[in-house]
Parts: sequence; C-alpha cells; structure tokens
Amino acid sequence: MPPNETPTQNPYAQAAGAYDQHAQTHTPDQREVEGRVLLKSARMMKELQDNWDDADRDLIEATLKHNRQIWMMFYDTALENPEGDRPNDLRSNIINLANFIFKRETEIIATPTKEKFNVLININQEVAAGLMIKTAPPPPVE
Repeated sequence: MPPNETPTQNPYAQAAGAYDQHAQTHTPDQREVEGRVLLKSARMMKELQDNWDDADRDLIEATLKHNRQIWMMFYDTALENPEGDRPNDLRSNIINLANFIFKRETEIIATPTKEKFNVLININQEVAAGLMIKTAPPPPVE
C-alpha cells in the first residue's frame, strides 16, 4: 500500500473487510451445521417411515448409509481428538451413542421394520437440538 493511502481508501482492504464482515454474519457455526445435518437425516428417515409401503431395500440402505456417514464423522472426531476441546465423558458418550446407532442400523438392515427407525430419528433430533442451542460468548479477558 502506498504510504499516503489509508486502509479505508484501499479498495482491496475495503473488499476484504466487507467479505470478513459478511462471513461472520452469515456463516453458521460448526455446531449449527452439524445440527442441521442431523435434522436432515432425521427427516429422511421419517419420510421413509411415512412412505414405508413404497420403500425398497435400496432406499432403506441409502437412508441408513447417509445417517451412518454422519455418525462416523462424530465417531472419528471423538476418537482422533483425545486431547481436544471435548471432555473425556463427552467423547465417550459420543462413541457409545455412535456404536448404538451402528448396531441399530445393522438390525434394521437384517429385518427392516419402520418402527425400528423411531429411536434413530429421536436420537438425531435430540442431539441436533443440543447442538443448535446458542451458547453465550466467553467473557472478555481483562
């Protein structure tokens, strides 16, 4: 930047500042994104239940695969980040919940019934609700 040009006069700095402001205002946080993904999977499973008579094995497996991929992300993150920002109890709960979901999905594939989806839908909705709760920002450091 030339010495006589202030940041407010520089169009590149203005554009970068506008982009930063827009991104901070309009980009959802990671927890909200994860919550929305879980809700989408819950809706997919609920739609499958509601249209059970039209569901075939491929649709059931595709719906369960979508849910499993989401939970694999949670599972892998919990395993790979032992010193991360999650307490050990939370990491353990995520791993145990994911294992339950994987087992339930195996049961559904073995003998599909629409009622078996209830617990998966409920878990996704409950976890999503917890993720989407807005947390207060940390207090300023003095």
